[in-house]
Amino acid sequence: MIRVFVRRNPNLEYLTGDPANELDGLREGPAAWRPDTGGPADVSRTAARLRPSARSHVVGYDLVVAAPRPISIVLALDESRAPGVVRAHRDAVSAAFSYLDERAAVVRDRRGGRDEELASSWQDPVGFTHGVNRHGEPHLHDHVVIPATSRGESRMNDPRALGAHLVTADALYRSTLRARVRELTGYRAWRSLSGREGIEGLDEGWMALWGGHWSERGAKRYWNRDEIVEQWRRQASRMEHFGEMVAPPHYSGVHPHLYRASLYGERWPTRRDIVRALADGAVEGLSGSRVEALADGIFPEFAYDRGLHEQSIPLHEAWTRGPAQSRERTVKVEPSRVSSWSREELSRGARVRDSESLQRGSR
Repeated sequence: MIRVFVRRNPNLEYLTGDPANELDGLREGPAAWRPDTGGPADVSRTAARLRPSARSHVVGYDLVVAAPRPISIVLALDESRAPGVVRAHRDAVSAAFSYLDERAAVVRDRRGGRDEELASSWQDPVGFTHGVNRHGEPHLHDHVVIPATSRGESRMNDPRALGAHLVTADALYRSTLRARVRELTGYRAWRSLSGREGIEGLDEGWMALWGGHWSERGAKRYWNRDEIVEQWRRQASRMEHFGEMVAPPHYSGVHPHLYRASLYGERWPTRRDIVRALADGAVEGLSGSRVEALADGIFPEFAYDRGLHEQSIPLHEAWTRGPAQSRERTVKVEPSRVSSWSREELSRGARVRDSESLQRGSR
């Protein structure tokens, strides 16, 4: 889930002071970048727009977008394909931001005794890409800072709309990430019927080793690339093999059962609910643009909905008009074997895993 933190201070030194050198050689350019264009960021421009209004001390929002743990772990296990994982993550962050900018950026305008939602924009965003958490574990994530001021800088974007669309943006991020990881690295990233996400061939022991669960937050540390690689090797010596994660069968497109399960409990789903359900139902991922095009093709009456007050339809109709079972097909692939990266190899100092041994044939 994308987490959002309210910013009441325009000072971005906490983020700009961390160069995220642990991703040197894996990430294109510096840690700071623009999720709307994919290019370099002008942090000073964003900071200048972090201004309060006459009615609020809120200057902006910090969206923390984190990759599922198994995908982050690939950073430590396969340095040769780690750049593709980082690229896939940034592409997925851009997809999530594009959705929020198109559907969650609105200003309220009171006319005729009632509020209307007018289209706006989250202008001048800046993202900061990092690869570790405070305990030195692989943790691929972005801090995306967006100013609260609207496009015309005369009003503030409605934070209620941002909150309402966060779950959908997160689903689009994850769906895009699964698709791009497959395209850029060859690894099969998947989402199960229960909502668990994984990498085909990944041993559960790595999940236990780098689970990300700590009772204490830990102290902030700035790692360079060599230091974090050595840290991961030392940590890997404690890894115990538990067996590979159980992956679901291959599925192309949106699985109808996953789609319906994601909508369960929404008595009157809106466009954002349907888009989220379609993204959740993409077992092996679809790009955010493809998910939204699918939603608007099935439900064209929702194509221009945005903001907090989207129109809705009965749940049964959303189920009935959704993707059909006939979209399933079997895909013949050679699954990647991430579990073949062993503790012994890490302890010997191996930094680049041989691609042939990682991609053995299906058992």
